[in-house]
Amino acid sequence: MSESTMIKLIDFIVAKEPKLTKVKFNMNPGNPNIRAWDLLLDDHPDWIAMNAHKEKHSNNNIGKAKYLIAFAQYYPYGPEYFIFGGIFGVKITSPDYYGPNGYKLTLLDDYKEYIKRLIIKLEKPVGRDLYLRVYDNLQQSKLNPEVYEIAPSTKLGHFPGYQNVSLKHSELRQIVTRDEPSWKQALSNVKGVYVVTDMKNGKLYVGSATGNSGGIWQRWQSYANLSNLTGGNDDFVNLVKSQGNDYITENFKYSIIEIFDTKTKNEVIFERESYWKNVFETRKHGMNNN
Repeated sequence: MSESTMIKLIDFIVAKEPKLTKVKFNMNPGNPNIRAWDLLLDDHPDWIAMNAHKEKHSNNNIGKAKYLIAFAQYYPYGPEYFIFGGIFGVKITSPDYYGPNGYKLTLLDDYKEYIKRLIIKLEKPVGRDLYLRVYDNLQQSKLNPEVYEIAPSTKLGHFPGYQNVSLKHSELRQIVTRDEPSWKQALSNVKGVYVVTDMKNGKLYVGSATGNSGGIWQRWQSYANLSNLTGGNDDFVNLVKSQGNDYITENFKYSIIEIFDTKTKNEVIFERESYWKNVFETRKHGMNNN
């Protein structure tokens, strides 16, 4: 969308009661390893909790507003981009409670079809003093939000570089299902050694992708298949038998350790795979059985 056709946020989302509506730009819930977009993407209960947070004597509370429009920082695009997370009805808890869920929020149907699709751009990155604003004053603030994109479905952005790949299973499924071009091209053009992390217990699995045509994409594509999440991997077959498919979809994360040209002999990659298994002791303490 060019600058000449930019639409102001308040022209796209029209508040029922502008003076009693606040807009919140969430970044992270105090943990640098967990970001607001990750919580929204997974429909995690903490997404509601962080929006309903109340602090004693804070100017950044929802206060007496009746409605809250929530956004999450869309970090794949940059610090000034935010993705829509819904409009909520607000009720003050009684007696007063401070901390997560300090307010009672109810997701409304208004603009519900744009959740995880509407991406806005701010004039400047949001700061702690700007992250919650009254709707009525929003366009006059330093943020001046405008509609940047309406995605056909939830997006993860362009491929961030091999060294920055860290995908939860839900994200991997999106990339494979949407056939995201930049991800597919990058992952198809290399063989590699990768690591799967069980986020529930911290155990690791080191694997390799040696396909001459599909590379890492071909291997990870099999992991994203909901009808067979194991990708034919015996280590994961046993896990699914004991824990069920949901265990993988809720707890697995995929990252790249090393990449190789597609002309690299498979023996070299297998040697590096074994090396990393030894480094991380995944045969003894992880999920590798060989």
